[in-house]
Amino acid sequence: MRESWRWFGPSDPVTIDDIRQTGATDVVSALHAIPAGEIWPVEAIQEHQSLIQDCEPGLAPLQWSVVESIPVHEDVKLARGDHQKYIDNWIASMENLAQCGIKTICYNFMPVIDWTRTDLKYKLPSGAYALRFDQKKFAAFDLCILRRENAESDYSAAEVEEAKQVFATMSDAEQTQLTNNIIAGLPGKMTDAYDLDDFRTMLANYRHVSSDTLRNNLFSFLSRVLPRAEELGVKLAIHPDDPPRDMLGLPRIICTAQDLELLFDAQPSPSNGITLCVGTYSSRPDNDLPAMARQFGPRIHFSHLRGVSRDPNEQRSFYEASHLDSDIDMVQVLKELLNEESRRKQAEPEQSQIYIRPDHGHQMMDDMDKDVNPGYSGIGRLKGLAEVRGVIRALTAIQ
Repeated sequence: MRESWRWFGPSDPVTIDDIRQTGATDVVSALHAIPAGEIWPVEAIQEHQSLIQDCEPGLAPLQWSVVESIPVHEDVKLARGDHQKYIDNWIASMENLAQCGIKTICYNFMPVIDWTRTDLKYKLPSGAYALRFDQKKFAAFDLCILRRENAESDYSAAEVEEAKQVFATMSDAEQTQLTNNIIAGLPGKMTDAYDLDDFRTMLANYRHVSSDTLRNNLFSFLSRVLPRAEELGVKLAIHPDDPPRDMLGLPRIICTAQDLELLFDAQPSPSNGITLCVGTYSSRPDNDLPAMARQFGPRIHFSHLRGVSRDPNEQRSFYEASHLDSDIDMVQVLKELLNEESRRKQAEPEQSQIYIRPDHGHQMMDDMDKDVNPGYSGIGRLKGLAEVRGVIRALTAIQ
């Protein structure tokens, strides 16, 4: 497997030199400063590539191998306005990346918000911090802070009452922190500022959009993109919806194995693949990750490796656990990925390896008082990478 590490660019507290010390060989990155829908110019790609790949003689080289992500403009998801132009621009960005030798692209089709957590510094028994999604806090935000129109219809009477009780115990500072935590998942949050009114406006655009409509818009997007991806030798790797279920009145369409079956039945191109985000998929108890890794092995172009621990009393709530200590059989997932690599070596030895990266790590030790991108502190991910690397080495020795 190809060990990779996500880097957010020059402002990332974890530097390229830090990444080199982890032992990873590949970098996962993106041009976060370019707004969704605009073309990534070759010159900008090459400049970013140089930041990653240029190094002093004698140092271990790094390679920008995976893009995460080229954002898909909301007009494409809604099939409105200038969506055809934005698809053309997406294809142009893909072409420019391929021209620079970068041919694995992670992307998502989540409406409005890329990921959702209620706690960005949930204290663990070890004293380290993790990301957490608390269903009760989320309901309190939706019903009592956001006050989304018709939100009550998404909850039982007991859940509405419980949310009101949770909200009543929250201070103004806690309400503000919860709001900021949830809005942190907006796609442009790296560069833009949003408030609740912006959020309500964005949600309202999907008021009459069903799951079937959104899924068909994804298929329409891919029908334009995939033929060119095949010509370029580019592999697309769709990321699941995070968390993988409907929320905030938004349809979510990449959540389960059945969703992936629909995707590949509709768009069977070999360039059409997935990012096996183990933690995201496994935050649903009905997703069997080793089975999914086995079923969709040929479609896995990239994998995020982390675990979650779900609340036994509320399965929609979870925190991001250590990479090997969670509700997931990570060892079996890795075994299935290695089996897939062995299969590929027989058919396409030059493209047999799967890119993997340690996903969200705990904020711990010397990183606890640093400003970090949520989930992307250095030491926690280094710990996760070391654990995963050890499992891979052991399994490879057994094989």
